Amino acid sequence: MIGAEVAGNKDGQATGINEIHKVEGGDLVFVDHPKYYDKCINSAASFIIINKATSFPEGKALLIVDQPFEAYQKIVRHFRPFTPASKPVSDTAVIDQSSYVAPNVYIGHHVTIGRNCRIHPNVSILDYTEIGDNVVIQAGTVIGSDAFYYNTKKDRAVWYKKMESGGRVVIHSDAEIGAGCTIDRGVSHDTVIGAGTKIDNMVHIGHDTVIGRNCLIAAQVGIAGATTLGDGVILWGQVGVSKTLEIGDNVVVLAQSGVGKTLAPGKIYFGSPAEDANTKKKELIWVKRVPELWKKVMGGD
Repeated sequence: MIGAEVAGNKDGQATGINEIHKVEGGDLVFVDHPKYYDKCINSAASFIIINKATSFPEGKALLIVDQPFEAYQKIVRHFRPFTPASKPVSDTAVIDQSSYVAPNVYIGHHVTIGRNCRIHPNVSILDYTEIGDNVVIQAGTVIGSDAFYYNTKKDRAVWYKKMESGGRVVIHSDAEIGAGCTIDRGVSHDTVIGAGTKIDNMVHIGHDTVIGRNCLIAAQVGIAGATTLGDGVILWGQVGVSKTLEIGDNVVVLAQSGVGKTLAPGKIYFGSPAEDANTKKKELIWVKRVPELWKKVMGGD
């Protein structure tokens, strides 16, 4: 399909295609820059699409092509082709009869919706989304939009080329999603909302992010791609969370904090960058005392 020269394990069978942050054994991944060769080749991936022959661990295979990114895109399009919609609810969608779907809801191809769900007006549920039982989705929310994920090269006219999104959104039972939220599907893995998790209005959840069970996410929170939240996490209003990090079980992040690194479980965090809340509050008290201390240093009254 991609015209590759194969080196190494020519008898293997790829069981998935994935991006580097979510790659698993059996997966196919691509790399097109020497800076990332070692990371990709020594990852869990069994098959690596690459633009140069190089050494690699036994049992793996290199698929050598001139343009690894384009080869990756071709494979994703093959297995997840764009299929135009011809009606508001696709004939391939499976919706339990006990669930309520309001007027003006769009439900795409190969969507499944479980029992006793309530989908409010103007919700869009895009292809391959999977929704459990007793899920509530408030008006105007978009589930399964494309990932904000680009291949970047500044030696071409278009610097940012979109990576096709071949993943899904999976919302487990008893979750609630507020109004005006956006949840991107995975690039090639799943974006997951855990059972019992409640999400307020105007929240954005990036591609491939996995949110645990019984989490509470307040309004205007933004979570970047490939981030993992444990069970029982609480993010209060306007918290911003960076990409590819982990927030441990039962963490509480106070409002307007910025999470830029992995957070240990069971603690309360505050500030930007987010730190232990008690330590951060003490720092703020000392900052307020700086003018007073400056006067003393300078010999003022």
